Amino acid sequence: MNRACTYETVIGLEVHAQLLTRTKMFCGCATDYQDAPPNTHVCPVCLGMPGSLPVANREAIQCVMMTALALHCGLQPHTRFDRKNYFYPDLMKGYQISQYDAPIGSRGWLDIEVNKQSKRVGITRVHLEEDVAKSVHMNGYSLIDVNRSGVPLMETVSEPDMRSPEEAREYLMRLRTLLRYLGVSTGNMEEGSFRCDANISLRPVGTIPFGAKVEIKNMNSFRGVYRALKYEEERQAEVLSQGGTLRQETRGWLDAKGVTVLQRTKEFAEDYRYFPEPDIPPLVLDPDWVALIVSRMPEDVDARRARFAAELGVPEPEAALLASSRPFADFLDRCVALSGPSKGHAVAKWLLGDISRLINADGVEVCNCPLTPEGMVALVDLIDREVIGGPAAKTVLEEMYRTGKSPETIIEDLNLGQLRGSDELISAVRKVIAENPKATADFRAGKEQSMTFLTGQLMRLTRGRADPATARRMLTEELQKTDT
Repeated sequence: MNRACTYETVIGLEVHAQLLTRTKMFCGCATDYQDAPPNTHVCPVCLGMPGSLPVANREAIQCVMMTALALHCGLQPHTRFDRKNYFYPDLMKGYQISQYDAPIGSRGWLDIEVNKQSKRVGITRVHLEEDVAKSVHMNGYSLIDVNRSGVPLMETVSEPDMRSPEEAREYLMRLRTLLRYLGVSTGNMEEGSFRCDANISLRPVGTIPFGAKVEIKNMNSFRGVYRALKYEEERQAEVLSQGGTLRQETRGWLDAKGVTVLQRTKEFAEDYRYFPEPDIPPLVLDPDWVALIVSRMPEDVDARRARFAAELGVPEPEAALLASSRPFADFLDRCVALSGPSKGHAVAKWLLGDISRLINADGVEVCNCPLTPEGMVALVDLIDREVIGGPAAKTVLEEMYRTGKSPETIIEDLNLGQLRGSDELISAVRKVIAENPKATADFRAGKEQSMTFLTGQLMRLTRGRADPATARRMLTEELQKTDT
């Protein structure tokens, strides 16, 4: 059966992102709990102790406002927090402080591109809540670590506008890029700071009513989300093709087995018995506050990509890579401000090449290493003035990356200044010819490719200090001279 010709897939995503704040959502406990012993970042508020009162975190509210604006959402001038009641062991108070019918942001969109086709995915809402504690299961019993409880959690709910697992994966990647760009979340799925619940249903092609929605949980990677949606897509199609019916339910994804399993029948909003949080006053988003947030917003990712392509002459795919990383984009913009677009183009190549290799190997961002825009601009200038050649420049860059020294200092310390017509270069040319008689004979016999080998040997001997064009010319002249 060709499922694609029979049913249409409908997907919506609910994404929870932990916010990069110093303290928790409603108390002063620190949020840097990842390596802390269990139950050490806690207080009466996040423990849910009777009589403790929550106080909303202004920094977290601003993070959600920024995200909502970046997603083209309208901001609610008056919003509030609500109590969402349910009873899980990891919910310390027996309810979660969240938002229900008055979210901070609503009715926005996020543009994605799959197979070179653009699509706009609607954003239903962006709201703020608190994270829950963590259950640790072992040897037939469970333990609770409350360190995570109360960490600010932002939920972004999409419209059911996606029609394939590929679109859902691209949406998640675009959203994570946006959150990282804004600096509001690490977006790390493996660490649980970026979590996704996927809602998927099928309906006959050409019909309007949605089918029974199935929510999938326990996915901790982009690949996992994609595989879970593909599996569920096929499972639901099989049920429907055999005349069966689907019900609204929650299923868990078992990554090792590649299947979803039933967890529970789906709750509805009324099951949570929402009501306004009585201990936190309603929130007013004052126009002056909103204007301040707008003034702090970074340039839009797509706008920055277009600017890099237009002003620096960077090809569109490379411009997209540079713009998608705010540390890279900020670094490049600082270089351009120091030197102008011409050197910015050269810096862009270094960023996408050797600098990416170095920081990826160390698992750091370019803003957290000793390499500076001033040093990078100086290195490009030295290359342009032919003070140093390309191969040696790589050595200089690595030393700049490790030590933060200026390129001039490194060139002097390592004696890497470019050789051109010096006695040292002539001596190196003659040594290469003497040590490679076969390649020398092959060149004299008309095998031009031997010159490539000899040039490489000369570059190695001079540690990249020889200009490649000059090296090739001098080798040719010396070989012709000795030949006669």
